[in-house]
Amino acid sequence: MSDPFPTLRRRGFLALAGGLALAGCASNTPAASGPRTGGRLRAAFAGGGAKEVLDPHMASLFVEAARSKALYDKLADFGADLTPVPRLAEKWEPNADASVWRVTLRQAAFHDGRPVRAADVLASYARILDPKRAFRAKASLAVIDLKASRAVDDRTIEFTLSRPYVEFPNVLATFSAYIIPESTEDFTKPVGSGPFSFVSFAPGRSTLLKRHPDHWEGAAHLDELEFVLANEKSARVNALLAGQVEYAHDLSPVTARAHEAGGRVKILRSPNSGIQAFAMKVDRPPFDNRDLREAMFLLADRPQLVESVLSGSGQVANDLYGKGYLHYADDIPQRTRDLDKARFLVKRAGAEGLKVTLNTSEAATGFVEAATVFAEQAKQAGITIEVAVGDKDTFWADTLKNGSLSSFRSGAMPIESHVSQRLLSKSTTNVTKWARPEFDALYDKAVSTVDEKARDAVYREMQRTLHAEGGYLVWGFADWVIGTTTAVDGVLTAPANSLDWARFDRVWLR
Repeated sequence: MSDPFPTLRRRGFLALAGGLALAGCASNTPAASGPRTGGRLRAAFAGGGAKEVLDPHMASLFVEAARSKALYDKLADFGADLTPVPRLAEKWEPNADASVWRVTLRQAAFHDGRPVRAADVLASYARILDPKRAFRAKASLAVIDLKASRAVDDRTIEFTLSRPYVEFPNVLATFSAYIIPESTEDFTKPVGSGPFSFVSFAPGRSTLLKRHPDHWEGAAHLDELEFVLANEKSARVNALLAGQVEYAHDLSPVTARAHEAGGRVKILRSPNSGIQAFAMKVDRPPFDNRDLREAMFLLADRPQLVESVLSGSGQVANDLYGKGYLHYADDIPQRTRDLDKARFLVKRAGAEGLKVTLNTSEAATGFVEAATVFAEQAKQAGITIEVAVGDKDTFWADTLKNGSLSSFRSGAMPIESHVSQRLLSKSTTNVTKWARPEFDALYDKAVSTVDEKARDAVYREMQRTLHAEGGYLVWGFADWVIGTTTAVDGVLTAPANSLDWARFDRVWLR
């Protein structure tokens, strides 16, 4: 029988699970009248292998984001509607043209008792912006002129920007822009200001945290929080059913549907939490040809992909990011399948008989299934797609640089952040390699336009361009599917990457 926890040593994990049975096993105890304090919650996530670190500025995977949220704080985070809400920042105020922003910090402390100061914020941002490093948040923070910015006092920062930027609160909330103590470089025993503090870390296996009693927002309900890694989605649900974990992240929609009515687990869905897509690199053959990209858009049968891969936990998309979010171009007609036009465009592109590799992996739920379905759809337009299943631990780094067609997904973020991180010439996670000066100029215009209606018009113009000739074939908006035991309460159905996703400080055990 194969090991259901391939990233962990089987004997060690079972011994650990047995030793913790009293701390977090499922129970039929009647629900309490309100949150209860105590216990250890074990949360199963897909991991990143033995090279994992606890440096929050290197966070990329969902488990790294969840751990970082538990250990650290950002100045802001995104609410359920993907607009920024204050966290370590108590408030922010721009000048008249939004080129200078004054941020006031709330009274908060790191786990070792040191206060969170303006100097810590500036040092954290300087580390992210270090030109010798490649931290994910760098593209978003690049608008800050750090040399001209200053600490007015310990709780006040004046950020001077390189240009007027009305979306600056999105920068404060950007993914992985966590605040760490000044001069921190050693993360073997990390110190943050989050609701949980560090206990132990076994890379590629588990992380144990404990309640930080003096968190600025109030102490967590749980005594302890443990992240265990189980890369296979079947392993996560099996661990949940066996009582080895109480929380399982990112379950297969098919698996969730199969177990939902059994009464042994609770299934929670967060609608419209992310996109499912295929990414075509527009800077190299064969997808440097616009006709061929349009053919790919038109040969896709989106309803079939949503039904067969998302199994009812999602909706059809229109090759654009952020349906329902601020500035989404909902006036663009829904693209539908048109095989005749797709075949015509394939011929006009000189791509008849084309064979192309689609790189995918088990790095995300549904990737391999979607690639297989899409390959069958492409055959009907005369294109042969060869599905290549790669290493899930290195998939994201590999596909950022290599190949021409790959599986892609994203959690929730504002449309502005999606553009700045993935679609500008200097974006650090630009997997489609979309790089156009005129598009960059439209983005600069949008983020410097104070009038909201005029700004919205620019974002919609950008999306019309992407819909017509971009590299993202966005076929579905997926619900995030979470499973818990019946002993768990307080889990919120918030979009992935938002404030209330993986919000373990508000979860409790009955």
